Amino acid sequence: MNPRADVARTASKGTPLKPNTFRRLLNLWPPFFFNAIRVQSISDDWSDLRVVLRLRPWNRNYVRSQFGGNLFAMTDPFWMLLAMHQLGNDYFVWDKAGAIEFVAPGREDVYAHFVLSHATVDELRAEAAGGEKVLRWFDVDVTTKSGEVIAKVRKQLYVRLKPSRRQPAP
Repeated sequence: MNPRADVARTASKGTPLKPNTFRRLLNLWPPFFFNAIRVQSISDDWSDLRVVLRLRPWNRNYVRSQFGGNLFAMTDPFWMLLAMHQLGNDYFVWDKAGAIEFVAPGREDVYAHFVLSHATVDELRAEAAGGEKVLRWFDVDVTTKSGEVIAKVRKQLYVRLKPSRRQPAP
């Protein structure tokens, strides 16, 4: 069985969920929709995702820059989602911890680009093969269109092979 061949599935029905469909659903999700957070693209193999936070009058803070909560929200679920879809249904994947460092005020639209390589996913799969939990940190920068770093975000993922998929002890 090729683990990469597993098609991502919805939680409720187990039907295939294409990245473009998932992107559209995320863009309609109220926490993103009402805060001008938009997923721009998700690659067909779930290894690459781009998101933008538009600066709007309703999502600015008191000093007229991007609200810090939205800067974190625009990055919050994506490491977990990319890992879940690449690893497949045999693994538990959860956000364990997160941190954000504000570097500069965001006075314009800001962007984040997530890349979760197949090599990294293979490492996670190998580390979790025996059923032990795996904790791994992932970093992403929030930048302006010109590349100025506005914030640095770190997320820690918890990955574990589901008990039904573990090899029985000898």
